[in-house]
Amino acid sequence: MEVCYQLPVLPLDRPVPKHVLSRRGAISFSSSSSLFGAPDPRQLSQRRGAISYDSSDQTALYIRMLARLGCSSTSASYDPERRVHRLLSFQRYLHSSRLLRGVPQQIPLHILDEDYTGQARCMLEKVGNWNFDIFLFDRLTNGNSLITLTFHLLNQYGLVELFQLDMVKLWRFLVMVQEDYHSDNPYHNAVHAADVTQAMYCYLREPMLAKSLTSKDILLGLLAAATHDLDHPGVNQPFLIKTDHYLATLYRNTSVLENHHWKSAVGLLRETGLFSHLPAEDRLNMERDLGSLILATDISRQNDYLSRFRLHLDQENLCMSTASHRHFVLQMALKCADICNPCRPWELSKQWSEKVTEEFFQQGDIEKKHKLEVSPLCDREMNTVGNIQIGFMTYVAEPLFAEWARFCDTRLSQTMLGHMGLNKASWGGLQQEPAPVSEEAEPSTACADTGDAATAPSDGSTATTAGGTSSKEIPQGSRES
Repeated sequence: MEVCYQLPVLPLDRPVPKHVLSRRGAISFSSSSSLFGAPDPRQLSQRRGAISYDSSDQTALYIRMLARLGCSSTSASYDPERRVHRLLSFQRYLHSSRLLRGVPQQIPLHILDEDYTGQARCMLEKVGNWNFDIFLFDRLTNGNSLITLTFHLLNQYGLVELFQLDMVKLWRFLVMVQEDYHSDNPYHNAVHAADVTQAMYCYLREPMLAKSLTSKDILLGLLAAATHDLDHPGVNQPFLIKTDHYLATLYRNTSVLENHHWKSAVGLLRETGLFSHLPAEDRLNMERDLGSLILATDISRQNDYLSRFRLHLDQENLCMSTASHRHFVLQMALKCADICNPCRPWELSKQWSEKVTEEFFQQGDIEKKHKLEVSPLCDREMNTVGNIQIGFMTYVAEPLFAEWARFCDTRLSQTMLGHMGLNKASWGGLQQEPAPVSEEAEPSTACADTGDAATAPSDGSTATTAGGTSSKEIPQGSRES
């Protein structure tokens, strides 16, 4: 079978043919599982993760993971029925322990017909439009928006050929990345990662960046966007710290989630061997720069990055021919992409706002259940989607995008600011509408505005409809007060 750049769809459970042609020649496989198409749900419960957390030595975590894979793969290749199990990742660990989340949902799996794949291809032709509907695209790709979009963009930039990336390794890496996002998170899931990747692509096309960035910069920018929230547990850093979670201990209460996202991404890069053909020094530099980008998304460090950005703009000393300055601009671009939901058209922005708010509220439900102090913005009885969004726009989004518009004074920047102003006004209007009151119930003041979005939970950006209580449980290694 010839592997072309059109995304392949093979029947499930059929082994990859013995010889698959890449653009550089034949590659031989002995695996009994298909590497193409959506993952088989029977394998999801067995799938593995890149990281073990039984040591404080972060480097050793990955060395052990790689050693185990190396020892297992030789014997597994002779037994088609035997599968190589990866060490449990944070996500698989929580699934297996049935803590923090309930019974994992089975992912519905259907092979797309020609009409749907055709519509998805048509959408990809307009992937640079700011009003790109990632929710529709995710439906058209049967929940594989992150795989499809990232693969398309890497190919569109010619990065697959330029960096001599093995097509099968790349596809396997993207499948594993999408799998390691938690589909039952209302907000921090693979669709959010796909949306951030699409936004990052829009920023990479801006003239200030397009004329200056190198191919390596673009590759890192897209990979960082796709993996920036990898294996997100659906709770924020303060929650992990106050419950004595082992991730908080491992990363010493500093950028806990962002460090985990980065290390998870590195684990998948090494497991798939995506960069194994590059010199060792280049691989390590790629991993380090990827981490630097992902760590920049820590919202608790927002003011630090914004102050540096503002100082550069005031002094007019950003030199895009300097590698360190280009990297800093990439960091700011990823920060903008990560919290760009308020800048989308209302129909899209409202959905994201509801989703992130529901994730906040689900955390608050867990905290109430276990008699923990409820985190700011996480109490569904004291907050509304509107007051959270208005605060977030005022204290976080508007200052960031105002400076980005100074740097890139383009039509896109003005469009984003325009949408944000309209969305803020729309939420304000909804806040003023009188809420229906039951005749039996007394008027409630439970939805009073609690104020400052600058205290928003770390690693969150903006809100899903308030609903029932979450099935999530407190994670293992935590304490109940």
